[in-house]
Amino acid sequence: MKKLHTSSAPEAIGPYSQAVVSNGMLFTSGQIAINPATGEVEAQTIEAQTEQICENLKAILAEAGLTFENVVKTTCFLKDMGDFGAFNTVYGKYFTGKPARSCVAAACLPKNVLAEIELIAEM
Repeated sequence: MKKLHTSSAPEAIGPYSQAVVSNGMLFTSGQIAINPATGEVEAQTIEAQTEQICENLKAILAEAGLTFENVVKTTCFLKDMGDFGAFNTVYGKYFTGKPARSCVAAACLPKNVLAEIELIAEM
């Protein structure tokens, strides 16, 4: 197992890695809308937060030499399922390969964000 890290994505805010590579697969930790340049959540809307999350995931994928086309599975957490449509609009711009996905409501997410996404990608 190899730990993966890039300064182009937010630092882990707990005792975990941004991502790990194991047996030809990349597993990311859940990403929230932290701007890696400031370490803060700046985006306030579901659209802006989803955009930042996807940019963070894009940076992690790039560090592994991958793109969103390599993603096989995502797990998405939304604070409010009422945001499902707006979330999907932004999500769909990035995940054009339509990987398998779970999307669930979560009562509370880190730093009180509106969404979180984790993914699994094939190397």
